[in-house]
Amino acid sequence: MTTSGIKTFRRVQLGREATAGAAVPATTIWRGPAIMPTDDQKKVMPDENIGFTSKVTRQYTPQKLASMAFPSTEATFQQINHPLEAGIKAVTPSSDGVGTGKIYSYPLPSGDVNTIKTYTVEGGDNKVEEEMEYAFVVDFELSGKKNEAWMLTSNWQGRQSTVTSFTTSLSVPTVSTMLFNKSKLYIDNVGGTLGNTQIANSWLAAKLKVKTGLKAQFTGDGNLYFSFMDFIGAKATLELDLLHNATTAAERVLWRSDTPRQLRMLIEGNALATPGTAYTKETFRVDMAGLYTSFGPPNDEDEGANVMKATFEAAYDSTAALFCNLLLVNELASVP
Repeated sequence: MTTSGIKTFRRVQLGREATAGAAVPATTIWRGPAIMPTDDQKKVMPDENIGFTSKVTRQYTPQKLASMAFPSTEATFQQINHPLEAGIKAVTPSSDGVGTGKIYSYPLPSGDVNTIKTYTVEGGDNKVEEEMEYAFVVDFELSGKKNEAWMLTSNWQGRQSTVTSFTTSLSVPTVSTMLFNKSKLYIDNVGGTLGNTQIANSWLAAKLKVKTGLKAQFTGDGNLYFSFMDFIGAKATLELDLLHNATTAAERVLWRSDTPRQLRMLIEGNALATPGTAYTKETFRVDMAGLYTSFGPPNDEDEGANVMKATFEAAYDSTAALFCNLLLVNELASVP
């Protein structure tokens, strides 16, 4: 029987490239909604006056490019590595003493670019699979709100999209979900100790937006696809929904006075098999220095309680010696 491509047969598989741009077989399956890479190659039908009122069948391709938006899915401690590795830095984890936790540190660069890990991304369904090599992350977003899971989206680019076949015999990885209610928010003076002051009984929702600063750079270099991956500066912003109380009202006063702050967003998960020196649970942590760029009045509401919306933009602060650092602790000895 002939069938159409089936949505539930879609999947995305990832492979970490040893050499950027040299396609590799996939080594893991992405757990989340899946689509196929988009072929963004440019097509031109030139204008010409050659005795026809219509176009004629002349066309050329001056540029090749591919992209892929990873749809929103529940963020996990085991797979959030991938957009961080492909967008911020390729990391060799460190051990946490005798514990089973592995520590991955991803500092967003305030100076020159880090070295990232490029990927080969496979996507498709039961009828066709396409892949793009030299894939990297342009931006990603982590959003969450009370009583729900944190949700992750990311946008990738690659050199080109080509028809191939899925890598076979891969196992679906075991993952654990990041939950908003198991998260904490801390805000401190830039001269103080980050993580010292929890904003308790106030935090309702957040949206972390990161632009990695990576871009496909085209040059006259003998190929239609981009020559290399360039870096033009990273950015990070955090949107917060906060209950209106004395603590959050005081933060709004500091927005008015343009006072720099340092902020920590801490998400904890399951207990590690063996506790370490610093960590006993799966952990994702975002540390940022910067300024509130907006801080609204308590005109929103949550089931009758007044809510304030604030936007915090990461900016390097010399007193805190901090821009934006992302830290992940899981039990993976290496990124699959």
